[in-house]
Amino acid sequence: MPSLPQRYRHSFGRFLIWLVPCASDRVEPIGLYIGHPRMFLSVFDVFKIGIGPSSSHTMGPMSAANRFLELMLSDDWPRPSGAAVSAIKVSLHGSLAFTGIGHGSGKAVVLGLTGEKPDQVDPDAMDGIIAEVERTGLVKPAGHPSYAFRPNEDLVFDKKNPLPGHANGMTFSAYDNQGRMLLKRIYYSVGGGFVVTDTELDAMRQRGKTVDNGPKVPYPFATAKEMLDMAARSGRTIAQMKRANEETVMSRDVLNSRLDQIWDAMNGCIERGLKGEGIMPGGLKVRRRARSIHDKLNAEWRSNRLNPVLANDWLSVYAMAVNEENAVGGRVVTAPTNGAAGVVPATVRYFRHFHEDASVDDVRDFLLTAAAIGGIIKHNASISGAEVGCQGEVGSAAAMAAAGLAAVMGGSPAQVENAAEIALEHHLGMTCDPVAGLVQVPCIERNALGAVKAVTAASLALKGDGEHFVPLDACIETMRQTGNDMSEKYKETSTGGLAVNVVEC
Repeated sequence: MPSLPQRYRHSFGRFLIWLVPCASDRVEPIGLYIGHPRMFLSVFDVFKIGIGPSSSHTMGPMSAANRFLELMLSDDWPRPSGAAVSAIKVSLHGSLAFTGIGHGSGKAVVLGLTGEKPDQVDPDAMDGIIAEVERTGLVKPAGHPSYAFRPNEDLVFDKKNPLPGHANGMTFSAYDNQGRMLLKRIYYSVGGGFVVTDTELDAMRQRGKTVDNGPKVPYPFATAKEMLDMAARSGRTIAQMKRANEETVMSRDVLNSRLDQIWDAMNGCIERGLKGEGIMPGGLKVRRRARSIHDKLNAEWRSNRLNPVLANDWLSVYAMAVNEENAVGGRVVTAPTNGAAGVVPATVRYFRHFHEDASVDDVRDFLLTAAAIGGIIKHNASISGAEVGCQGEVGSAAAMAAAGLAAVMGGSPAQVENAAEIALEHHLGMTCDPVAGLVQVPCIERNALGAVKAVTAASLALKGDGEHFVPLDACIETMRQTGNDMSEKYKETSTGGLAVNVVEC
């Protein structure tokens, strides 16, 4: 795979907040240096309802297609007099090209161009929508005329020409009926379903100053140290500070309702995954296992037989249920990505399963705390496997889950930060090497192990007093540096690691 420019190998998730160019040609988060009065990444930016199998490779391209449709109807581009768009073409680059087929990127583009949105599309209707486009060679989004789009010809997986801004690049082009290009836009899917244009990236780099990222909030922590300092000064928990920030833009009732909606979607995904059977699509012939394991665990539960690894078994089956559902393109919640979507729900479900006093408020505090940690990681490093490997996906998810569990188990802010650090530290260096470009092997089991590590990390932290040797901020920076140094073949391209060392593939 062609090498990406060095300056673009840092976290572009941070571009959603602030960037400043430095003399070393590195892109750094300006908030770390000059203050950040508007540091605000909502819990609903971290947790987003969508479809599998990948937030960056499925939800991102679908959202990019939505944005392109909106642009075509707007006056925000120099439309030639009398010209009308009659055809659309799309090319996928970098990691999207290498693993886009296995990750459903092409299907996501088709769905997006028909007007379907990640949080609203009916998973059961997707195949029919795609088949209709393939049959007719047309996309017919609501409010638009029909556009010619033949997926086999007009959707290109370009493995030779990576775009300079990010490993997950896309180009959308619109043509008139004479074949003249009228409009072209480049989009980057930067992890967790976030999409940004190349011009947005350039504008932020050129301004070299903070980007207005929302309202002023009472607790604008951008690092774990700031989070702990604010908690100490205010006497509030991390969840309480995060709640106060969210309530600057919505009422408490709305916040609670939306948090409950996120958990309902997570729990619903677990339930669907525990009922699913059969072979997952993609050609690896991997069989869904969550249901059979769940049946065995229920039998053991009813028999009261001693099982020394019972807690781990339940954690694992919940995580596997989510990620099997994700692998077949079902409805999931990015947490913080689809590839790592099983860790947080499994840990919440485990907590509710084994703690009789678990309440609705506990689940809300869990999600708020987890989102606070996820926001810090995204701001200062990355949650994208295409940028830093799976340490940024399952590692971040484990840190978030560990923090959430420690919080609802009565941990202090220092213990919560310690739990997140332990979980992340022991994912450092983890590669993203999906076999055949599918989010199945090793991704499904990796989520199970991430959940186990999260619970272990929370337990260790709660047995201490919050004092520990490696600060979470240092661990996050180490992850960023490790990802920067990691070979591109280990960053969601399926050109190294397990992806090329499994004989059957």
